[in-house]
Amino acid sequence: MSETAKIENRNNNEVINKSVLSLAWPIFFQALLGMALGYIDTAMLSNYSETAVGAIGNASTVIGFLTLAFTVITSATGIMVSQYLGAGKKEEMNRIYTVALVFNLVLSVVISLIVFIFSTPMLRIINVPEEMISDADMYMKIVGGTIFTQALINAFSQIFNSNGKTFFGMIIAFGMNCVNIIGNYMMLYGPLEILGLGASGVAISTIISRILAVIAATIYFYVVIKGSFSLRYLVPFPAKILKELLKLGVPTAGENISYNLSQLVITAIVNTLGIVAINTKIYGNMLSMLNYMIAFAAAMATQILVGHSVGANNYDFAYKRVLKTLRFGLIVSISFAVINWLASSFTFKLFSSDPEVTKLGATIMFIAIFLEFGRVTNIIIINSMKAAGDVKFPTILAIFSMWGISVVFAYILGIVCDMGLAGVWIAMAADEILRGIVVFIRWLNGGWRGKRVISETLQNSEVQSEQPLQEQE
Repeated sequence: MSETAKIENRNNNEVINKSVLSLAWPIFFQALLGMALGYIDTAMLSNYSETAVGAIGNASTVIGFLTLAFTVITSATGIMVSQYLGAGKKEEMNRIYTVALVFNLVLSVVISLIVFIFSTPMLRIINVPEEMISDADMYMKIVGGTIFTQALINAFSQIFNSNGKTFFGMIIAFGMNCVNIIGNYMMLYGPLEILGLGASGVAISTIISRILAVIAATIYFYVVIKGSFSLRYLVPFPAKILKELLKLGVPTAGENISYNLSQLVITAIVNTLGIVAINTKIYGNMLSMLNYMIAFAAAMATQILVGHSVGANNYDFAYKRVLKTLRFGLIVSISFAVINWLASSFTFKLFSSDPEVTKLGATIMFIAIFLEFGRVTNIIIINSMKAAGDVKFPTILAIFSMWGISVVFAYILGIVCDMGLAGVWIAMAADEILRGIVVFIRWLNGGWRGKRVISETLQNSEVQSEQPLQEQE
């Protein structure tokens, strides 16, 4: 191998040689800050108007569901960028960036127009109380009508992460929270309170924070990533790239939509079990959120490494890296789940004085120990399978298991067998464990190998490493 080729290959392996921890901790805090954005709006409005809180909550539910459409391209962008960078095909990157950003922008603008025009009918479909319609409608028109800003943030975030720059995504999320808090305060309690904007003021703060985030992301994209976004990359139109993005993105989006719909059905089942079950479910999910976010961050970091290593045609590195991350993730998540169970008699009392809630909470936290075993395995391995280009199998498996096991047995155990919320939790645990076992076996058997998205013509010109890539913890 020539000296030039060796240098190029070393550069291509910069991301692969990063540790999971160095990539994961910014993703963890980015997710935490993203979640905090919604909670901050609710908390700051709670002292202003209870009606406004309910209005924004309902509007956010609709907007959140519509943003699932963005996962069609954003998730696929991360996979393609990682694989092409891993293969050292940097000449293709600007074309991929442009197609991904343009498609996301066009799709999100269409959704923004639909939300702006049909916001009131959408709110009435989900039976929003009449006294909340006005605030909810205005919030949806402002935030939902400019939803394309969030689509661009999501797309840029995937690009940065795939380039190994996970830290800047966290910085953007932190900046958005700061701007949002300041804006909310000024609108609700500060010098702009005189305008009496209420929920509309909170929506304006959210939009300002997103616009500033898009500006910051664009600058970072050009200056640090050295990327370029231009319509000239669309002439002639790169139909093959768009086809690959859709091939990767549609199954992932379908899985996300299926999951959210199945959770709505399960929520409807729980809503028939009474106030104790409803509140216990909410508190249980909140207490389990830390577990989920740790597993999510580790999975996203591993997805980046797998994408780069598969792009470099180093499947053995990807295989071993996933098993190491899985071992770490299981130890951490199950440990937290056990702590959650042992502390449940205290933690549930922080939310409710009802002893029935505390008793039921201890039961579902015990079941959650087994649920976490399956969920962590799923999150880490399935995201790694997708990073390798193996997207259809986990999607079909997930849809079958979510509806055939989680939803069906939530009804059978929870309602028919009168096991209540404990039966629902057992059904969800069974779903996660079954999928976890299946995808684990598929990972060991190598069914995910050979499915990368880089074309054969590019494969023939790849630069192969003379020695195995060195993996760091």
